Amino acid sequence: MRIISFASSSSGNCSLISDGGANILIDAGISARRITEGLAAAGLAPHELCGVLITHEHSDHVSGLTVFCRKYGVKVYAPAPLCKILKDTLPKLEAELCALDAENSAYIGGLAAQAFKTPHDSAFSCGYRISGSATVAVATDTGCINDELIKGLSGADIAVIEANHDVDMLKNGPYPYALKRRVLSDRGHLSNGDCAVLARKLAESGTEHIVLGHLSCENNTPEKAYAAVSRAVSDKNTKIYVASPNKALEVSVGDRVQC
Repeated sequence: MRIISFASSSSGNCSLISDGGANILIDAGISARRITEGLAAAGLAPHELCGVLITHEHSDHVSGLTVFCRKYGVKVYAPAPLCKILKDTLPKLEAELCALDAENSAYIGGLAAQAFKTPHDSAFSCGYRISGSATVAVATDTGCINDELIKGLSGADIAVIEANHDVDMLKNGPYPYALKRRVLSDRGHLSNGDCAVLARKLAESGTEHIVLGHLSCENNTPEKAYAAVSRAVSDKNTKIYVASPNKALEVSVGDRVQC
């Protein structure tokens, strides 16, 4: 099982989870062309996708969704409340939308997908736990650490979590005061320090691969994020990776299942 981050930042997010014949995108916040190019580099064509899972309606997660899914006939999956929001904000996507039961796993191309809510300042925000030959859990855009977030991520073989900002860089940076308050709030984004706390909990639950995502280009650096989280898990058998805004990052684990 593998996850490939095509893009991860405040300007655009899109990842591929692939397990044999099962291929799912999480978010489509980059152009349809970039998604297609990312798939081609991974040895896949758009028609080989089983669907796209959406975490929330903000543009850096859905900006390429309508063009890509309508062009290639790819289904879009999200919990029912989010499907309603997407129907209202992206009306041309209505035919492609498929509502997930928030309480139960849905099987998409042979992979079990379970949504869990995340604390963020969108109309509806969630993460996903995807299980096949291994388990990948993804939760970016999380303003704080709560029990539901920990439950959704714990024990995953690979976890993608948010290391959005360095607090000092944010406080001393160019953002207006209101935006700084929003980012620092419990419905904003996780700092490197908060991410380190979460990473420690996940390492203790057995997670061996942690990808740091959604780094702010203005308020963080890959080096700062990596250093903060690596220190927190230095005594654990956990590998830390940092996803890029524009370069693919692949992490693989276990064997791939054929569907």
